[in-house]
Amino acid sequence: MGTFDQEAVLRRYAAATETAHAELTELDQHSGDGDFGDNLRGGLRDAVARFESGASGPFAALGEVFLDEVGGTSGPLLGLLFTELAQALERTGDARDNGAAARAWAEGAGAGLAAIQRVGEARVGDRTLVDALAPAVEALPQGFASAARAAGAGAAHTGDLRARMGRASYVGERAKGRPDPGAVGVALLFWAAAAVAEPDGDFPAPVTTPLG
Repeated sequence: MGTFDQEAVLRRYAAATETAHAELTELDQHSGDGDFGDNLRGGLRDAVARFESGASGPFAALGEVFLDEVGGTSGPLLGLLFTELAQALERTGDARDNGAAARAWAEGAGAGLAAIQRVGEARVGDRTLVDALAPAVEALPQGFASAARAAGAGAAHTGDLRARMGRASYVGERAKGRPDPGAVGVALLFWAAAAVAEPDGDFPAPVTTPLG
């Protein structure tokens, strides 16, 4: 197994979000109020800065920023996911081995999914970030590439769904045709993790914007 670097995941996720910002914004304009790209990019910028200051580890910084500073519907929900990931990684000593890291992520992402569903009450099929997160959690025991593929497929499938939660539910059938931006944002996280763990793996990016 290779070496897994949590800092590299944070930086890859932040870079991918910078690159895909316009696409994430357009997706949210299609079904919401258009601020998801700004919120995700801004939160990741602040989390990188917090990490670089030495105040927190990579995922602790993400959790703190998204819970306390990022607005919108998805900000605090993502904060729950990042916090649970940080706690699972802390319990396993940061999990530098790919296999150990995937197990820690499975534990943390599973706890994050439970917390998000407890707070937001969304289920698979509601066209939310849960549609990407739930299949990723299920696939993580098979490794990060499997989780990235599952999250990407789950996010893509939201384009076929009628929203039953959040602002997208107000536009009804008009939200169909493009994926949910929150689900794409979660899929980008797992894409970044897979890109670090298995740089030569087969896991297409969940956005059409080339990420490099």
